Amino acid sequence: MGTTAFRLYEGELGLRLALDQTAMTNDIDIASFERLSLALGDSVSPPLQEVFDAFDFAPIPSADRNRTWRWRQASTETMIEFLTPSIEEAEGLRDLPALGVSAQSLHFLDYLIADPIPAAAVYRNGILIRIPRPERFAIHKLIVSDRRKDGPDSLKARKDLLQAEYLIHVLSEDRPGDLADAYADVLSRGPRWREHIEHSLSRTPITRERLARAINGD
Repeated sequence: MGTTAFRLYEGELGLRLALDQTAMTNDIDIASFERLSLALGDSVSPPLQEVFDAFDFAPIPSADRNRTWRWRQASTETMIEFLTPSIEEAEGLRDLPALGVSAQSLHFLDYLIADPIPAAAVYRNGILIRIPRPERFAIHKLIVSDRRKDGPDSLKARKDLLQAEYLIHVLSEDRPGDLADAYADVLSRGPRWREHIEHSLSRTPITRERLARAINGD
């Protein structure tokens, strides 16, 4: 998820991102469905805690001392965060038994991580991973940008909107059908979803026009 996934769309979409578009935030976001983790009835081997220790990642204390969902690497300040969709009103911490960690639950995340696609991260011989579909990533960034714009992560809100604008521009040209379907899906999910989308599109009229063209098949 996040900028780490955004960079991997170069291969998926056959494009070349500029340096400012791929500027890292030192965050690596990993998401999983809580119910899927419960249903697996399995665990990773070796345990993630051993992997984090080997790469000098230390747990960051949370409000719940019995649960850890973030780790930071001292030498690089890189942070790994585990996230999961929130199915309750409160966005609290949830357990992911299959991974042996906890995760911060977030509203709207279920839309982003549904039906992911395979990708390869460049590290040694390559690492096979799964990332969000680019059209879902773009639309979700409109939501996230609006949620962040007045909070402690307001500086990230602009980056979110820029990534949404860029992907929507590319997809409206190359995959308008996929983009139109993803947009129709999110609008059907309720007033809170539509409100966040509308607020972000009011800040980027050209993106609104591109979405309209994709929907109309222009």
